[in-house]
Amino acid sequence: MTALLALCLGSAGFAQDTPVPATPAATVPVPAPEAGTQDEIGFAPISGADASLDALIWQKRPIVVFADSPFDPAFKDQMRLLEERWPELAARDVMVIADTAPNPPSSVRLKLRPRGFSLVIIAKDGTVNLRKPRPWDAREIIRSIDKMPIRREEIRNGAQQ
Repeated sequence: MTALLALCLGSAGFAQDTPVPATPAATVPVPAPEAGTQDEIGFAPISGADASLDALIWQKRPIVVFADSPFDPAFKDQMRLLEERWPELAARDVMVIADTAPNPPSSVRLKLRPRGFSLVIIAKDGTVNLRKPRPWDAREIIRSIDKMPIRREEIRNGAQQ
């Protein structure tokens, strides 16, 4: 909202020297890095248009965050919550996919069919584990992942906790 106001005032000649604040990186999907490197570069959501859920089966646990706009307050809140606990999520082989472009729909959007904001947690075997219509605290997401049978097996076999 501040950026829009500054932009409008700047074009009217009232605030020519006022810099327009940059949009935080967590609110706009970042171009996709190579699959499997998200944990190495830190929190960097993959664009829904660039993601392939089939390619992640048995490799990663996708957490897909849908919204109709990157400026949706629920989307911004969810991305902030995920970023705050990113090291713990990365240790659980999580890959965050952010899809904020309903048109044209991505393959991820066509497969999961969200309505407005939606959080979808997918297990390593490709099954949808959980859907939430509102932002969900990352601590609860971590608890949900730790209850998954595949994650329990990883813990028993000495995987990262």
